[in-house]
Amino acid sequence: MPLGYLLPTLLVALCMWFALVAPRRTPLLAAISFRLGIVINEVPHVAFYLLLAATLLAFQQGDLDTPGGMATAAVAVLTMAGLTVLLVRGVRAGPVLDAAMADALGESWHGDIADVLAVRLRRRLPLARILLGPIFVRRRDVRRLAGISYGPAGKRNTLDVYHHRTHKPDGPTLVYFHGGGYFTGRKDKEARPLLYRLASQGWVCFSANYRLRPSVTFPDHLIDAKRAIAWVRENGQEYGADPSSIFIAGSSSGGHLATLCALTPDHPAFQPGFEHVNTTVTAAISLYGYYGNYYGQGPESSPISYVTQDCPPIFMAHGDHDTYVFVEEARQFAGTLRSVSAHPVVYAELPGAQHAFDLFQSFRFTQVVDAIEAFTAWVRSRGQVQ
Repeated sequence: MPLGYLLPTLLVALCMWFALVAPRRTPLLAAISFRLGIVINEVPHVAFYLLLAATLLAFQQGDLDTPGGMATAAVAVLTMAGLTVLLVRGVRAGPVLDAAMADALGESWHGDIADVLAVRLRRRLPLARILLGPIFVRRRDVRRLAGISYGPAGKRNTLDVYHHRTHKPDGPTLVYFHGGGYFTGRKDKEARPLLYRLASQGWVCFSANYRLRPSVTFPDHLIDAKRAIAWVRENGQEYGADPSSIFIAGSSSGGHLATLCALTPDHPAFQPGFEHVNTTVTAAISLYGYYGNYYGQGPESSPISYVTQDCPPIFMAHGDHDTYVFVEEARQFAGTLRSVSAHPVVYAELPGAQHAFDLFQSFRFTQVVDAIEAFTAWVRSRGQVQ
């Protein structure tokens, strides 16, 4: 039995199955599905390369001449077929995002983008980077300044700044909050392909930490988020940002924060000591966000309680295979927003996407990044923000 071929094949097959099926009936299965499936679900082509190389090596060494070797090869072929299905699901994110944009912004939304912004949008996927280096998200033309303090809570009140090395003034501004269920996470983990892409296009992006459980609870996280916005409003120009118009984004619990910030502008209860600072945002972006109540607290901790006609434009992307925050919850929140808000709500359910689909420069997330860039260009064009 060629163990050197069998064991990695079985491991890839197991991870592929959890990514393909994403069982969510029990918390244990949901957690296992996420842990084992997240990498393969986003970059199945990398697993395909490795499995194909292992199969060719086993063939060259004669390992496939035995019954065990042939059985392992059969498992490898079936696994590669499953990986192909995962890859197709990732590619299908593009048409889904296009349909969501047209549904929310109108069929002619492309033509509503100002020419000066439209020419900067990416026309083709960076196939070489996706296929050969999806884990390498940094860009040479972007500089990251790490660990800048925006508040009194030490490391948990720091942020990183991403800006183009030319350091031109008045760049569009994004403030981003990481995920982690409010008890873990950090500012330099998720959504980095988005931050680096926007910074390469002249944006100034601020990715912020915030205080975590159990040392604090709600609304302390939200106060930190508001404090970060206030800091960017008052200090962003020093880093080349135009703080007069701020876009806000977040993943998972960061999506919870981003939507809360968008729906509670200048709320004095969430801005103790800096009530006078303008914390309104131009638009919000939520990736696989959570939109319910906070850990046993009441509806005052849920974004849905603050939905009004004056909500800013919001972009939401959620995976239909998310085993942590079920897609039905995101769908319900998007429906509530659309029924009340006078501004557009872009909502896309990504085929086969799990939680944390923003870790790599995958087919799926690259298309999400492009859709976000187009969404912000549309919003900026409507507001005559250049």
